[in-house]
Amino acid sequence: MKKVHYTHNYLLAPYHPLTVNVIGAGGTGCQVLTALARINCALQGLGHQGLDVTAYDDDIVTRANLGRQLFTPLEVGANKAEVLITRINRFFGFDWSANPSRYPSEDTHVANITISCVDNVKARVDIGKSLRKAGKNNCDDRRQAYYWLDFGNTTDTGQVVLGTIGAVIQPKSKKAETVSKLPCVDKLFDLSKVDEKDSGPSCSLAEALRKQDLFINSTLSQLGCNLLWKLISQGMIDCNGLYLNLKTMKVNPINL
Repeated sequence: MKKVHYTHNYLLAPYHPLTVNVIGAGGTGCQVLTALARINCALQGLGHQGLDVTAYDDDIVTRANLGRQLFTPLEVGANKAEVLITRINRFFGFDWSANPSRYPSEDTHVANITISCVDNVKARVDIGKSLRKAGKNNCDDRRQAYYWLDFGNTTDTGQVVLGTIGAVIQPKSKKAETVSKLPCVDKLFDLSKVDEKDSGPSCSLAEALRKQDLFINSTLSQLGCNLLWKLISQGMIDCNGLYLNLKTMKVNPINL
C-alpha cells in the first residue's frame, strides 16, 4: 500500500500568513527566498493567507559571491539577508523581515516552517535542538513549529529533507498508509560522519566554484521548494525529500 503524509491542517487554512524562517542567505538561501516569493503570490491567488518570511544570516556579500549567488557589485559589504529581503519586498510589495544574525540566538523566534540552507553540521544540530526545545506554544499559532526543510549539497550533488517537529495527526485512509512523523535531517543521517573540510568562505569565485558547481544551488532549491509547494497546495506528499546528482542528471525521491 502506498505511503502518504497528509499536511498539518494549520498549513492548509491558517488564521495568519504561515511564518517561515529561512536560515542562510547564501548560494541556496538566495534562490530559496526567490522561490518562496513566487509561492506566496500563488498561495494568495488561491485564497490562502500566504507566507510571512524572515531571513537569518550574519554574513556579508563578498566579490567571491558574485555570479554564483544573486548579488551585484554594488551590494558587496552589505548583509546578505537584508539585501535579499529588501529586494524582494520592493519587487513584490511584501513586508518580509531580515535578521542579520545567526540562528538560533536570543532574538530569534520559532516559525511554522523552518528552512535551513547552511553549510555545516553544527548549524543543523543547533537548529534541531532549538526547534525541539521550543516545542509547541499553544498560545500563539504563529510560533508553533510544524516542519523543518533542510537543503544540503556538495560540489555537484545534494539532498533535500522535509521533517516534522513531532507527529502530525493523520486522517484515516483506506487507499494509503498514512505517515504521521517524518524524520528530520539530523535524524535521517548520521551528521557526525559528514566531511566538512570544504566548508567555509571562499576568497574568489573560482575557488567557490570548485566547492559548489554553478547550478547545484538553484537546481536543488527549485526541487525542494516544489516539495514545499505540494505540501501546502495539495495537502499531501508521498516523499519527504530527494537526492540530486548533476553529474548524472538524476533525481531520486526519498519515499516515505
